[in-house]
Amino acid sequence: MQDATTAVASPRAGRREWLGLAVLALPTLLGALDIGALFLALPHLSADLGVTSTQQLWIADIYGFLTAGFLITMGTLGDRIGRRKLLLIGGAAFGVLSVVAAYSSSAEVLIASRALLGVAGATLMPSTLALITNMFRDDRQRGTAIATWVSCMMAGAAIGPVVGGLMLDHFWWGSVFLLGVPVMLLLLVAGPVLLPEYRNENAGRLDPSSVLLSLLAILPLIYGLKELAVHGFDRPLVPLVSLVAGIVFLVLFIRRQLGLTSPLLDLRLFRNGVFSATLVSMLVAAAAMAGAFLLVSQYVQTVLGYSPAKAGIWLLPAGISIAIGSQFGPLLARRMNPSTVIALGLAVGAVGFLLITVLRDSGVAAVVLGLALIHVGAGPLFALGTFLVVGSVPPERAGSAASMSETANTFGSTLGLAVMGTIGAAVYRHRMSDVDLSGLPERAADSARDTLVGAIDAARQLSGASADRVTQLARDAFTAGLNTVAVLGLVLFVALAVLLLSVTRTKRPTEAAAPAEPVAAPETEPAN
Repeated sequence: MQDATTAVASPRAGRREWLGLAVLALPTLLGALDIGALFLALPHLSADLGVTSTQQLWIADIYGFLTAGFLITMGTLGDRIGRRKLLLIGGAAFGVLSVVAAYSSSAEVLIASRALLGVAGATLMPSTLALITNMFRDDRQRGTAIATWVSCMMAGAAIGPVVGGLMLDHFWWGSVFLLGVPVMLLLLVAGPVLLPEYRNENAGRLDPSSVLLSLLAILPLIYGLKELAVHGFDRPLVPLVSLVAGIVFLVLFIRRQLGLTSPLLDLRLFRNGVFSATLVSMLVAAAAMAGAFLLVSQYVQTVLGYSPAKAGIWLLPAGISIAIGSQFGPLLARRMNPSTVIALGLAVGAVGFLLITVLRDSGVAAVVLGLALIHVGAGPLFALGTFLVVGSVPPERAGSAASMSETANTFGSTLGLAVMGTIGAAVYRHRMSDVDLSGLPERAADSARDTLVGAIDAARQLSGASADRVTQLARDAFTAGLNTVAVLGLVLFVALAVLLLSVTRTKRPTEAAAPAEPVAAPETEPAN
């Protein structure tokens, strides 16, 4: 076993570590690619499986919520059993569950498989970042490695719609889930060869009660929020009870964490203003961006009528723009305060949201330009955010900070899908509630008032001007929902810029990139 002294004496990474970084980028790229492809597949699987709007949202966000719920748990487990081992176990499970999702025969089966995929995904995410921080001990090399890792995530988001669109043009909707199979096979083959094993013998004990309490807090809160947004106060008992239960379990979770020597989530880190402001900003920005992308991807297909492949190509600039923004952020931060760079980027993103707030019949160019500005403006936040979060806490707590940064990104994106999606759906239903659908059967009319896809299908039962009227009103209602979500995103980005300028006064990112955890003795194993 290699000792800590050797690790400190040879801090610079070699060729094997850089090749290992390429392997670690695979799960990250897959996660982003899978989400982008799923957005395009939603209208198709909804029509094929008869998915309701509530089920559609669960399909989209259950993966991310369970991933977020288990991230820190799996990070602690990886410390105990080995991070490479956990990564490979999760990769194998992810590949198998991807096949199950692809061949789901009902909405319920698809939701269940997506939920289990979320648990498997939670084993992958903390392992990748933890291994990077262990493999790259030199500050400059670590900064390059993390920037590369972030760029791969952005690349996955960029090519996801394109790859998904092409597959949907030639295959059935389940094919988008099969993208995970070859990626995980490559991870399982190359991982044992290129990735060293790291295990922290002094890792804290995994507390099952904390794991259970975290899930009992997160899932009821999200369910209650979704049900309240979908049904309003017509049926308030179930969502209100769910929200109250979630709040109660959240309080119990917080109290337990504060009383543990080795908590599942170290809440004491939030006493640091830089840590808190940056982490909250990453979470909220991820939520706003994910919600906007969800609705824009559906807008391009259902309102503008583009094919999945064509929609994917038009959405490609969004992923490219955030990769560009994430690369320019660190460059600008060499001459400016990082918080100023992030705030300026968020201001650019706010302009993008502003363009979408006034969107009516402007065509695809306007909405894509707005989405691209949102993403390029958010790039500096996500590129510099990890440095600011990790560098704002003592070195012995930096590992926990890195895990929480990953949790914020994942939970924020999933929260955006739920909250922004339900807001858009609520606006749609409100606008469609007064539309005269007397010419349709009751079931078709209810479907038309529920989703835009349902309205387009229902309009086929009408003829001439009546069909055109229902379709146009439904498209206008969906666009109004998108406008509303954009207004919320605009407000959030401006608020985050002000927050960071007022709270965050920190070092340059190269100085802030302290080791993500104390130098631990890496356990070396045979390559096979």
